[in-house]
This record gives sequence, C-alpha cells and structure tokens, in this order.
Amino acid sequence: MDNSLIKDRQRQVFTKGKDNYVIQAEKRSAAGSVSQRACVFCGSRVVLYPVADALHIVHGPIGCAAYTWDIRGSLSSGPELHRRSFSTDLRENDVIFGGEQKLYGAMKRLIPEYKPNAVFVYSTCIVGIIGDDVEAVCTRTSIEEGIPVIPVHSEGFKGTKRDGYRAACDALMRLIETGNGLRDAETGTHKIDKTEKKPVINILGEFNLAGEAWIIKEYYKKMGVEVGAVLTGDGRVDEIRSAMNADLNIVQCSGSLKYLAKSMEERWGIPFKQVSFFGIEDTAKALYTVAEAFPEVPGLIERTTELVQSELTNIYPQLERYRKDLDGKKAAVYVGGAFKAFSMLRSLKLLGMSVALIGSQTGSSEEYEEMKELADPGTVIVDDSNPHELSKFIRELDVDLFIGGVKERPMAYKLGVGFCDHNHERKIALAGFEGMLNFAEEVHSSLTSRVWQAIDEAKESDPWKAD
Repeated sequence: MDNSLIKDRQRQVFTKGKDNYVIQAEKRSAAGSVSQRACVFCGSRVVLYPVADALHIVHGPIGCAAYTWDIRGSLSSGPELHRRSFSTDLRENDVIFGGEQKLYGAMKRLIPEYKPNAVFVYSTCIVGIIGDDVEAVCTRTSIEEGIPVIPVHSEGFKGTKRDGYRAACDALMRLIETGNGLRDAETGTHKIDKTEKKPVINILGEFNLAGEAWIIKEYYKKMGVEVGAVLTGDGRVDEIRSAMNADLNIVQCSGSLKYLAKSMEERWGIPFKQVSFFGIEDTAKALYTVAEAFPEVPGLIERTTELVQSELTNIYPQLERYRKDLDGKKAAVYVGGAFKAFSMLRSLKLLGMSVALIGSQTGSSEEYEEMKELADPGTVIVDDSNPHELSKFIRELDVDLFIGGVKERPMAYKLGVGFCDHNHERKIALAGFEGMLNFAEEVHSSLTSRVWQAIDEAKESDPWKAD
C-alpha cells in the first residue's frame, strides 16, 4: 500500500504488525494531498456555532459565510439565533480601503435588532491580509452596547481546523472572564461554602448535534450531579460566563476543547478529566469518573452504579439481536477527532465486527499510539488521509461498512459499501446507552439493506462487463 503514498505522508500511515514507527501527526497537510481537513475558520465555527443566544458575524467575503448555513446539527432548547447567517460581505473596495467601518456598522445594526447576549466576530483570510483592527472594533462596540463582543482570530491561512479549535478556546476563555464568578480571581477558591451543595461540572466538547447533551445531562441529574454549563451544545452565554464556578470539567472532544480545560485549570484550579459518551463501556466509565471525583458526596457511587446497571440490563438483550447479523463484518472508520475513533473501535468490537481501517483528521501522535494498542494486527491507521488513499484502502481491505462524515459518503456509495454518518449533519443521537442502541440499529440497517445484494446481482449480469 505504501508505494502509492505521497512521499511526505509515508509516516502518517501505519499498519499494525508490519510497521514500527511513531505516526507523524499534527503537521500541515502535504501539498497535493487533497486533505479532508478544513481551515482555521471552519474549526472555530464548529466549536462556537452552538452558542444559541449569541450573534455570529463572519467578517470576510460572502463565500466564507457558506460555513454558517447549518453546517452541523446543533439543537437548541430555546433561542436559535445561531441558525441565522451574518456576513460583512467584504468586496474589492473594502479590501483596498479596509473593512473596519463596515464591521462596526453591521454590529450597530444587528445588535439592536436581534438583542444577542454576546457577539462573536470571526476573522477570515482576507481580514488577516489587509490588517483590519478587529480587536479595536469589538472593544468599541462592546463598550457602547454593554455586551461581550469577542473577536475570533480564525484567519484560515494560519493553519488547519485544529488551530481553529485553539482560536475558539481563546474566545471562550475571554467570554468566561467577563462573568461574575464565585471563585477568587487570585486563589481560585470558592467565595461561598460549597459543603452543602451538589457537585457542579462543566461538559466540554459536547455540541448537541442531535440531542446528545440532553441525554448526558439527564444521566448526571439522576446521579445527583449538577451540570453548570455545556460548552457549547445548546449553549447559553450566561451559563458559559459562569463556567468558572464548576468543581470539575469533563472533556469529551479532546481535540477541540482540551486547551480550554487546561487554561481553566491554570487560571482557577479547576481539574479536568477526559471522557467519551459514545459506546457502553466509555459511557459507563464517564459516569464513574465523575462519581469517583467526589468521594465526599454521600451515595453518589451507589446511585451511579444503580444507573449503569439499570441501563445495561435494558440494552444488552437488544444489542444481541443485531450482533447475530453483524458478527464477522469489517468496518473502516475515518472521523474528525481521535476520541471518536477510540470509542467506535470498542463499540464495533462489541457488535462482533472488526475494524480494518481507522483514522482521524486531527489526532495526535500520543492518541495514535493508544490506537495501536486497541487495534487488531493488520489494521491500517491513518492520519489526515485523502479520498485517493481511503478509497484504495477500502477496496484492498474489502470492508463492508464505512463510517465517516459528509465528505466520505459519496466515496462509500460509489464503491458499493454501506455507510454510516458520524459527523456534523446526523439527526440521530449516538451518545450514551440509548445512543449505542441507535448506532447498532443504523449499522445493522446499513449492512443488511437489500440494495447491496441488488448491486452485486447487477454487477454479475452487466452486459458491458469484460470477460
């Protein structure tokens, strides 16, 4: 397989049992690779978009605003201002003479009309090139309007989607710092007595694509744990501004918001734990992780155990029905973040399936080392892959199912392979115990569909097929 790889990507593809090196990750995409990654601006939007009561303004040409038209599912239990698209629509004259006044005018018009609780202003490539002082415009507008106006330094040419996550974390940290916290700014200790109150956690890296945040919050409610803020699924500005009051941060999408968790730990001493809510094993572990973080809370471990046992008793018999048809099938997995890949690998094994190909767009070398430990011999592990590589591996490894995002769907269908969407656009919740059942049902329906048999029959009777 390695013979067809671009030279600069030789160490970004690894076959367990054959190769013996550390996978090179977190590097710029190789020229000519046609990477599946997106730009810095896209990464920042992915993280900040679900804040539902904020105004999101794209400062740049109208083409960049394509990323604002429902690029991802993100359900809200209240306001839906995040579903509206706003752009300063910079044109030739603005590029020559500057777009600061246009940005200022746009905000002065939009803020009174939509009454947001905060504004995020996204800088695009051209803004970085012409040198608009977005920071100054945001500061002026914030003072005049009396709400946080946060610049997001997300010029696309600065790096990759992962760099956009960092820009979003910086913006969120600035928003949190505008809040009236219950922690002392110097020592990080609480200003009030917390001994009689429920433990409070923040959930970072959960974007409520199809209602997952609501499922997770319900679990913690049953355990007796309060969720202070979800960053950023079904997000609210005031909840995020109060995020410094939490006792613990749990981080699901480590690639997107781990940097924020580290910043909050350094600033206010809030510890964080990495978790995943995809799959039975990881969901149970995430619940126990929080329970074990508060050993002083009476009955917390017992309530958690009761919740997990109840859910497992309900779900295992239902999963067994699907396992009978899925046993021995092979899957390929290519997703945005490595944390999803880990959970998916374990979940597919639970369903009796093997994973022949697994990879991500933004994984780290450390995450790929962990992936090697989980993978079976012969599994191909890829970082920042491209359509040519993925389609080649799918054919050579003879997989039955491809799990990826919207960019991979046409590829799978052209190759006659079943496909499951595990990206921004999905409408079915895949988090928690019930999410695992939804996932198993989708995998089963995709693989057992009559269409694959029809395609095989059509190939056999193709009159144009060469002898």
